[in-house]
Amino acid sequence: MAAPPLAAEPPLVRPDSSRLSRRLPVLAGGLAVTYTGLLYGLSKGWYTGERSSFHWFNDLPEWKQMDKVGHFWGAFHESRGAVDMLRWAGVPERRALWYGGFVGFLLQSPIELLDGRDPAYGASASDLAANFLGSAGLIGQQLAWGEVRLMPKYSFHTTSYAARRPNVLGRSLAEQHLKDYNGQTYWLCADVGAWLPASSRWPRWLQPAVGYGAQQMLFNDPDANAAAGLNAYRQYYLSFDIDLRHIPTRSKLLRRVFYVASIFHLPAPALEWNQRRGFVMRGLYY
Repeated sequence: MAAPPLAAEPPLVRPDSSRLSRRLPVLAGGLAVTYTGLLYGLSKGWYTGERSSFHWFNDLPEWKQMDKVGHFWGAFHESRGAVDMLRWAGVPERRALWYGGFVGFLLQSPIELLDGRDPAYGASASDLAANFLGSAGLIGQQLAWGEVRLMPKYSFHTTSYAARRPNVLGRSLAEQHLKDYNGQTYWLCADVGAWLPASSRWPRWLQPAVGYGAQQMLFNDPDANAAAGLNAYRQYYLSFDIDLRHIPTRSKLLRRVFYVASIFHLPAPALEWNQRRGFVMRGLYY
């Protein structure tokens, strides 16, 4: 008796192919619309003056490098979001990392074209370097640990300096978030629990944090700043952070809210050091 014919093997289908075909166009379209809107908003909200021919300008010594830290922070989180969205769309892990990892650099670098045509600014090589380092910082952690363990974060408070020079430091609250470096603080938060044994009781949502900021920056020029009675100085902070990503919840909505909110440092007690006053204890700082 002849053996029954073998059933034909089903075609090899990648597990994520269906999800990829459905979600990738949505992702690409959303990114294009969002980025176009961002550039349009910047062109109307920030670059409102005259235009000049494209030129370069070395702004590394200015603003106590707060803007460079901001470029790093922005590129890091744009790359982080891109990698995770590509994973969501079904792109294989390695491709998601490499395709999405440099999205922050690619998104932020064209802004130098706008800067380069602004007579008060100019395209900045150090901005491009900070953009690159932000994306590379995300890629490096994913390659080393498969996750983000050192998270750059941002906090902001309003200051009196913006009212003294609103055309540069911002008129509205939204503009001040971007322009008033006196009110910005950038943090690096460490997921200590990720390095501890699984038996450790350290809560992964509780993370030590170091911060960097600066004050009395009304003008870039030290002489102009001194004429206004100011002398810019740096600030360093030691605090802790609550990483919302590690707060247990079954709610998909809350998980998404926590994911977005994890780019910000929540108010917490902090120990500040600066060369003016030495150590200063802050009861609640943000």
